[in-house]
Amino acid sequence: MGELSYLQAIVLGLLQGVTELFPISSLGHSVLVPAWIGGSWQHLVTENSARNSGGSPFLAFIVALHVATALALLAFFWRDWLRIIKALLTTLRTRRVETSTERLAWLLVIATIPVGITGLALEHVFRTLFAKPLAASIFLTINGLILIGAERLRRRAEAVPAIQSTERDLVAAGSVHSNRHPSPAGSAAATGFDGAPARAGSRRLESLGYREAAIIGLFQTLALLAGISRSGVSMAAGLLRGLSHEDAAKFSFLLATPVIFAAGVLKLPSLAGPAGAHIHGQIIAGFLTAGIAAYVSVRFLTKYFTTRTLTPFAFYCLIAGGVSTVWFAAS
Repeated sequence: MGELSYLQAIVLGLLQGVTELFPISSLGHSVLVPAWIGGSWQHLVTENSARNSGGSPFLAFIVALHVATALALLAFFWRDWLRIIKALLTTLRTRRVETSTERLAWLLVIATIPVGITGLALEHVFRTLFAKPLAASIFLTINGLILIGAERLRRRAEAVPAIQSTERDLVAAGSVHSNRHPSPAGSAAATGFDGAPARAGSRRLESLGYREAAIIGLFQTLALLAGISRSGVSMAAGLLRGLSHEDAAKFSFLLATPVIFAAGVLKLPSLAGPAGAHIHGQIIAGFLTAGIAAYVSVRFLTKYFTTRTLTPFAFYCLIAGGVSTVWFAAS
């Protein structure tokens, strides 16, 4: 078993902090990057997928990186989490869901259940079977297809009400021209009941149904496969349910926080055992790097998704996954 160096700790911390939140798969990159570099990095790949990896130093290190990422998310969304926890406690006391924050709290609880159960039952099995370079390459390519597919399906869904709205406007305009009076029905259809221009295919986060939240949580279980992004599949599912990119991203980040944190906390004892005995300095270096990188990443992405889409990340996954698949299939 090779020893984890400080350079490896910092590089992997940076990789974890960025790729956990960018929709490009942190687990996939933690397999592919060491495999591409090779040499002294190669043992990290073999340790990650070994059947006895539960007590390995590398897995203890990865646990620390996940905790750092979760803490960065908590730090960024701390005001939201204070409101969500307060709302959840209120509903437990009153046994009623009355506000949008209370509804959001239960949407997060319900969406967490599928990935929590699946992760506890199958995380080790999936890691030992699929955390290998070729498998990670294939799943990264599939991740790109999921992202670009979600974008195209969303645009197609938005086009239908946009066409219908245009047709209603033309009918209303014809009515105005012929009768010299605007049609009330046509006006309402064009502007919406609040007088603002209607946004086709747009839903607020709090309007999700509980079943829809469970489906998004079910999508997130795909992230157990190295190469499939937790934030990517969650966002894709949110977009397909009509959320904006901004709300889909926010729900994805909020949903990831308890999942990542719980996964790390459950395995924290490994850091205090023999696995973490000789890499405390490397763990601290990786922890700080991952936390800072994750905070910067979530800050960037929450702004990015107010106006932009998943498409650039989809193309990155398709290219990186496709090239890696060819490379590792031939080697």
